[in-house]
Amino acid sequence: MTQPSGSEPEPRPSDEPEHSRRRPQPRIVACFVAISWRDLALTFGPILLVCIVALWVAVRLIQPAPPSTLTIAAAPKGSFFWNSAQKYKAILARNRVTLNVLETQGSLNNLTRLEDPHSDVDVGSVQGGMTQPGTTHEHLESLGSVSYVPLTEFYRGALVTRLSELKGKRLAIGAEGSGTRVLSLQLLKANGIEPGGDTDLLPLAGDQAADALESGKADAVFLTGDSPPSRDHGQALLRTPGVRFMDFAQADAYACRFPFLTPIDFPMGAFDFARNLPPHPVHTVAPTAELVARDSLHPALSDLLIEAARQVHSRANLLQRANAFPAPLAYEFRISDNAERYYKSGKSFLYRTLPF
Repeated sequence: MTQPSGSEPEPRPSDEPEHSRRRPQPRIVACFVAISWRDLALTFGPILLVCIVALWVAVRLIQPAPPSTLTIAAAPKGSFFWNSAQKYKAILARNRVTLNVLETQGSLNNLTRLEDPHSDVDVGSVQGGMTQPGTTHEHLESLGSVSYVPLTEFYRGALVTRLSELKGKRLAIGAEGSGTRVLSLQLLKANGIEPGGDTDLLPLAGDQAADALESGKADAVFLTGDSPPSRDHGQALLRTPGVRFMDFAQADAYACRFPFLTPIDFPMGAFDFARNLPPHPVHTVAPTAELVARDSLHPALSDLLIEAARQVHSRANLLQRANAFPAPLAYEFRISDNAERYYKSGKSFLYRTLPF
């Protein structure tokens, strides 16, 4: 096909000079060169700062999902701590949290397991008076006290009102690793009675201790629990001829010497109106039982455990008024921040509003 006369043929793309095809590239480079670091900082700096702040808030405030399994160190089967843990287990199961109840020798054994970093125990029942003065537990926290644990003593023979009068006798003071034994040894030591002396300190607890007293193999037994009427061996000893329920005449003095103790009074007839048991007011002392947890316990599980304790321990009984427990009464362990918040304002808004 021929071109009209007087007109130049249009150049084809392939016919354009190479330097003309590369001409836009210097313009692109010039655009990037024209953008300064100051402009970039002003443009993207605020965005980057907001992202960093949001990430910090997320790390600080947003907790990972709580675990669905928890292990509690309780005590021997049938004990006050063990029975309470079984009730906690049923309550936590409503929120699809499995509570494994671990049978142990008692409070001292529970504390040892909690302090062991290789143990799988998350929380445990610990009776007051289990630690040496000045001892710190950096990784353990208290979720609060859940009840009084009164010390009750039954004995045979002449009237006894002071522990010093038991020197030289056979005393069942609880099994190794139990809170009963640790407390008994502390109080006996204050009266000049220690292991290795002329007083026989028997490692018997519960039914074994009660049987030893009834059979004449022990002269006195030390028992702990929520209250004597609630324990089978305590019920039996109250009604055993020749067995007396000791009245701690120095109860107030013990509470002054040992800050973790509280004086407790049982009125005449409090256990049995018909038989008038006890036949006179009885004074004793009681530490509290605390729920002690590792400081890694998830806040949601902390709330669930305190809520379970409230359902189990808040009713009135011989030792307390309604809603007296659980309470932020801490003696040897600091109250956790989550527990302190719970006692002040209840469960957090998210835990009240959303499913677990």
